Amino acid sequence: MTSVYKLFTVLLTVGLLVGLAAAPAAAVQDESAPEGDSQVFYALGIALSQSLAQFGLTPEELAEVQRGLGDGVLGKAKDINLQDYAPKLQALAQERAHAAAQMERSAGAAVVDAAAAEEGAVKTESGMVYKAIEEGTGASPSATDTVKVHYKGTLRDGSTFDSSYDRGQPATFPLNQVIPCWTEGVQKMKVGGKAKLVCPPDLAYGDRPNASIPAGSTLTFEVELIEITPPAAPEGAGGQG
Repeated sequence: MTSVYKLFTVLLTVGLLVGLAAAPAAAVQDESAPEGDSQVFYALGIALSQSLAQFGLTPEELAEVQRGLGDGVLGKAKDINLQDYAPKLQALAQERAHAAAQMERSAGAAVVDAAAAEEGAVKTESGMVYKAIEEGTGASPSATDTVKVHYKGTLRDGSTFDSSYDRGQPATFPLNQVIPCWTEGVQKMKVGGKAKLVCPPDLAYGDRPNASIPAGSTLTFEVELIEITPPAAPEGAGGQG
């Protein structure tokens, strides 16, 4: 399925559910359905409507989405040829996504400034903010080492988007294969230490959304460095006696 038709699917599916939630109950609810069933469909609509968030629709725009959906579902005559609007739909998605990312960047800049103003925090030349929570006593890793860490990642509103603590298992990865903020920040730590890393979008995921992370997000991580594993020596690198 092409990206255009994936976009169509998102628009139509989410529009349907938003339209159902807004329509009169008599039009969308079977009177014979067991009590409480309608809430399941309402919850489904809320869940899928999140896919439409990037468009930042006004009430008037949402009404047009609902109107188009209703005509399509009910087989009414349509005002347009859908394929003719494929480039415009793509352009709309890109324009609105870019605008949302820029708004997120602007809001995130305040998070960086606030973190940099905290006692003991250091804003590095790259733009990230590093603050030691507990100083470790072991070695510090290099960019080519593999590290074992516990961590929690939060968005600027404080909500958690990822946590190894919640999974009950530390994460292990090569330090040069993660976001730049981690590569830089974790090298400042020592084994046994904990630190807070505040990562501007250009040192994290930039303007592309990543799972539950909105485009343009500034991310905050609390990281605990547990173990360092140096890279394996190449075969045949050892000397001869």
